Amino acid sequence: MEKYITDERTGLKYELVGDYYLIVGDDEPEQEPIGIWGQRHLRYLREHHRVRYANLLTNGKMNAYLADIDRQAEELFLRLVKQVADAEGITETLKTSDQMEWVGRMNSIRDRVTEIVNNELILI
Repeated sequence: MEKYITDERTGLKYELVGDYYLIVGDDEPEQEPIGIWGQRHLRYLREHHRVRYANLLTNGKMNAYLADIDRQAEELFLRLVKQVADAEGITETLKTSDQMEWVGRMNSIRDRVTEIVNNELILI
């Protein structure tokens, strides 16, 4: 017996499960992965903006909205880290000569930029 068959009269697709053919449901559309920024914004919406959260959820736009926020936040984060590192003179030369100093300064920059991104995009 075939694993999948299609009824030509109705156009429905069936899958063989055990001894029975069951209707194959429509595949749900691919959802974009939500990164850390999108997850943080989701938590913020759930806790502080319940009406907005419910509207996005019931309209089916939550995933696209969070994916967009995540993309914007990630782009802003990377751009700001590079700009601040350049402004403070943190170079690859420092990285090769004093790795611990470089790590400490980059962690400081990442923490500051994280606060900026949170205030600009995530916690709004």
